[in-house]
Amino acid sequence: MIEVRDLTVHLADFSLGPLSFEVGRGEFFVILGPSGAGKTVLLETIAGIYRPTGGEIVVDGRDITRLPPEMRGVGMVYQDYALFPHISVRGNIEYGLKIKGSSKEERRRRVTQLAQLLGIEHLLGRLPPTLSGGEGQRVALARALAPGPKVLLLDEPLSALDPTMRERLSWELKRTNRATGVPFLMVTHDIREALQLGDRVALLRDGKIEQMGPPEELLRSPASPLVAEFLGMKNLFRARFRGAVAEVDGMKIVLTKPTKGKEGFVAIRPDEIILSKEPFPSSARNQWRGRVLSLVDVGTHIEVYTAVRNIRVLTFITRSALEDLALKEGDEVYLSFKAVGVEVIEEVEG
Repeated sequence: MIEVRDLTVHLADFSLGPLSFEVGRGEFFVILGPSGAGKTVLLETIAGIYRPTGGEIVVDGRDITRLPPEMRGVGMVYQDYALFPHISVRGNIEYGLKIKGSSKEERRRRVTQLAQLLGIEHLLGRLPPTLSGGEGQRVALARALAPGPKVLLLDEPLSALDPTMRERLSWELKRTNRATGVPFLMVTHDIREALQLGDRVALLRDGKIEQMGPPEELLRSPASPLVAEFLGMKNLFRARFRGAVAEVDGMKIVLTKPTKGKEGFVAIRPDEIILSKEPFPSSARNQWRGRVLSLVDVGTHIEVYTAVRNIRVLTFITRSALEDLALKEGDEVYLSFKAVGVEVIEEVEG
């Protein structure tokens, strides 16, 4: 496993940390954050490219904080894969094993094992410039795994791929992680990628971790408005609380339980809201009346923006629902949502 303890890094006008987290054996841990958050700096500090200002990096109980990169037992896959263009795929995979001093027989055995695991046996004689993006990604993964690293670092490894290939190789990454038992620490700015792959996810902003936990925890219990907004909770409203009721712009929202604080925010996911032309008879305890502002077809669904008093609410519906409702701009609609569909972010007093 890898432990990061109170790690800080100062580079010109950017500061990272202090950060503390650990990644267990076989765990797929994802650092999620926008560009400039410090994601790559964190990986390269763990890899030994940057020297930390403070804190420790411990791998399997061994402090590697001050060790040179080649002695850390850490593998890394970059966004552009960084394969040697003039060396065959086999030679690329063998490279780390040669540096390590492995015998020819051990190199052959390890290359065969990884090529079979990643389905690249037919590529071993090819040169990297002849590979597709997906093939290059798998070769880079094999090269990083070949020397037997204690932890594998992945710097946005899927970002250069088309959507179909990203989906397929996401599964490959997860499968490889499970098959090898090596802890994977990946950084990405893609929310869906992080939630799909991560056993746990840490949201990094401006060099600090805003929240860390299983994906469903971040989605269901965001620690701050920043976390909620970054995770796609478009309906985020300032609220006052009284018991198990929130008030937003004079409108009441029934909650699942009483709050401790008096002020904060509520977040309602667009897919938790049901639209109707008439008051909707259901178990939903919250219902607002609004007017359609715009309809946006995004391919997989329709985004419906409505005005409810002085706030704007986003709802997702299917094409068939759009046809059934015969919605158009200016129509009056009812928005229904259950108390369990409302996330509460309370402000800490003092």
